[in-house]
Parts: sequence; structure tokens; C-alpha cells
Amino acid sequence: MTGRHSVEKIGGTSMAATATLFDNVLIGGRSGADLYNRIFVVSAYGGMTDLLLENKKTGAPGVHGRFVIDDNDGWRDAMDDVRHAMHERNAAMFVRPESRAEADAFVDQRIAAVTACLDDLASLRSHGRFCVKEQLMTVRELLAGIGEAHSAHSTSLLLRDRDVNARFVDLTLWDQDDLGSLDARIREAFAAIDLTTTLPIVTGYAGCEGGMVRRYARGYTEMTFSRIAVLTGAREAIIHKEFHLSSADPKLVGEGKARKIGRTNYDVADQLANLGMEAIHPGAGRGLRQSGIPLRVRNTFDREDAGTLVTGDYVSDVPRVEIVTGLRQMQALIFFEQDMVGVKGYDAAILDALTRHKLWIVSKSSNANTITHYLSASAAAVNAAVAELQDRYPDASITAQPVAMVSVIGSDISRPGLVPDALRALDEAGVPMIAMQHQIRNVDVQFLVAPHDFDAAVRALHKALVEDETAPAEDRRAA
Repeated sequence: MTGRHSVEKIGGTSMAATATLFDNVLIGGRSGADLYNRIFVVSAYGGMTDLLLENKKTGAPGVHGRFVIDDNDGWRDAMDDVRHAMHERNAAMFVRPESRAEADAFVDQRIAAVTACLDDLASLRSHGRFCVKEQLMTVRELLAGIGEAHSAHSTSLLLRDRDVNARFVDLTLWDQDDLGSLDARIREAFAAIDLTTTLPIVTGYAGCEGGMVRRYARGYTEMTFSRIAVLTGAREAIIHKEFHLSSADPKLVGEGKARKIGRTNYDVADQLANLGMEAIHPGAGRGLRQSGIPLRVRNTFDREDAGTLVTGDYVSDVPRVEIVTGLRQMQALIFFEQDMVGVKGYDAAILDALTRHKLWIVSKSSNANTITHYLSASAAAVNAAVAELQDRYPDASITAQPVAMVSVIGSDISRPGLVPDALRALDEAGVPMIAMQHQIRNVDVQFLVAPHDFDAAVRALHKALVEDETAPAEDRRAA
């Protein structure tokens, strides 16, 4: 049954802009009963999870990375860096000394508890006869939960200081041994909460069987958000980000040229997730779509804008491209075997190798004797898979080369002449095309180009297929 409430997820960059977040989202001019019938699932403050695990962009190790390599002084110093960063964050947010002291004490307690666990594991590892390898993922789970526990606890205190009846809902299970399912944990946490009078601030990390980080990597917050929306029967799910969901990266095509999408469907959201764009984790979107819950993506810094609404049944009134995006760095793994014609088993073997090496498949194509996989992975990781396959198929020609993919996406891109117009735009921009893939469902067309041509290709395709198109009046109003 659909409820009256919304479930809203706040990203790390938005969390770090605390004053704006309160002005535009958490309070946003509301008072009294209007403050409630909302559930907020929060990420760690921007940069905190990087300090706890590893830097998402550079790979620089945090506490977890240093512990894994057995850098005893290093992981302890890294944990001190986390404590210092969280205290600094609290100092910048809290006006009331009592609330700041309470927030700092909470951080100290959590860090001390996890540090004690790591000390015990380090001691066991020093004996040499104990294998703690299987415990390292548990360490990763414990560390991840600290970031969301800090942000959710501090946010609930800040709301309390503003006379809002906020409740810190801790799903991290940091001090419990018996881990049940994620759904059971959520049901238990919300069983006694009256959403009409209470504003739950929920940790994006949830301790559960199988491990959230193990199963969903850094997308675990969106999975928690999605399951809460589904299990509580939300009327709408909302993600607050630091940008609008736009037709292209404004920094690439120009601030005045990128358009807010306004409306799209879950199929488009899936294509974006496949390309690594931070719209919504595909697993999270699947639960919302199956439950018929619309998703809204809003810009934290644009209070009055309704954002982009994602639903299961939306199709644009006029066939058109909604987004031009892609991956700047990819690897094309090309498997050529003259004797492949009419012989089964090659495809399965390749997929098996790619799975073992944990390589993300963005797209694939094949003909009589060639199978090509376009992979979002490093050259070193792909080369390891190539070597394994070459050992198994010594007569095959197996190569890898760097490529970039630019994808034009929309809920319906079946307009006549789209592909010829796109090819003409690339040619006029001096961008040679390596390959192209056009699916029957008319949701996306993928253009493979050299990595150094990525920016030019995005600009050319956006201009030809978005900027030069005349949007319907309804879409112009939405944008």
C-alpha cells in the first residue's frame, strides 16, 4: 500500500554543504506537521568514506587499505585522521557546545570500538599462524558504517537543536553479532516509528547478512534507500545531488547548452548506471520500478526546481535524445578465432574469464568469428584476462585496445535520420568512428571513438541531437 511519505537520499557532497542542505531540503521553509512524513537516508560527509576505505578517484588507501597491507602505524595514523576530520566537521556545524560535545563523543566511541577490533586482528596476524584474510571484508564493512553513523547522528542532533523531532536510526549494527537480512533490519527499525510526528535520519550503511559493501560496493547507500522506500510503501523516492540530471556534462558542453532532462524512465536510468553515471544504482532502481515508486532526482542547490522525475511508463511525446554521455577510458577486448563459425562455447568461456577477473562489461558485439567486449576496466586488468584466454585458446587472436564510448540515450530515440545525423556530426567535427551499436529497442546508440576524441564527440553529438532539436513545449517548461 502506498503511503503519504517520501524516502529521500542525500549524497555526500550535499551532506557536506550543511547550511544549504538545511535551508533547501531538511527544513526548506517547512514548519509543524509539514516537516514530517519524510524519511532521510544519508551518505557520509563528502570525503569521509575515502579516508575510511580508499579514495574513490585516485585509489589512495585509507584506514582499510593501510590495514590490508599490514601497515600498523599507517592504519592507526589514518584512523586518527578520520577522527580529526569528523571533529572538524562537527566544529563547523554545531553552534551549541553541548551538542558538539555529544557529537564528538559519539564519534570517539565508534572509532574506539572499531580500533579495538582492528587491534585484536593485528595481534592475531602478528603470530603468523592465524589467517585473517577472510576477516578483511568484515573490517571494510565496519569502517564503512562509521561514516554514515557520524553523518546521521550529527544531522539528527542539528535538527533537534532546531526543535525538530528527528530520530537517529542506526542500521549499522556495529555492536551486534547476529546479522539478519536487510529487509528484516529495516522492518524492525521502522516498526515503532510514527512518520507523522517523527523525522527519521537513517544511516546509508546497513549491517546485514552478506555485507552491503561486499554486495554493492560504494553503491550501498542507494540500496538502503531503495529498500526503505519499497518496504515502507513510499509515495515517492527522491535523491538529492549537487547537480541536475542534465542532457550532458555542463562543464563539457557549456553551462548554457546543457538542459535539465525533466522527465525520463527507469530504462534510461539503467543505461546511465551501466555507463557509471551517478543517477541510481541499477539494483536500487530495479526495486523502485517493480514497486511502481517514482524516483525524483533533485539539485540540492536549486530549492525551487522540481528536478527530474523517473517513472516506469514514461515515453517522450516526440522521439528524441535526452542525454549524451559515455566513458572516456575503456578497453575493447577482441577475440578472433577463424574456427569459431558454428561452434558453441567460446562466448561462455570468455564471459567466465571476465567474471573471474571482475571486469565490468558495458557492451558486446559478435559476428561469425569475432566477439568483442567493451569493458570499463584498466588495461592491466584486461591484459590479465587476455593472457588467461590466450593460454586456453592458443590459436585465437586475442587483443585489447583503448577506446572511448559516447552513448546517446532517450526513452524513445526512434526519430528518422538520427544515426545519419550523428555520423555527419562526428565527421564534421573530425572524429573518426571506430564502431557503432544500435539496439532494436531504440533506447541508446553507442559510438566507439578514440579516447582523445571523447570530448569532441560528446560536444558534436550534443549539438546535433539535443541543442539543434526543437523541444516540445511541455519539455521546455519542464526544463
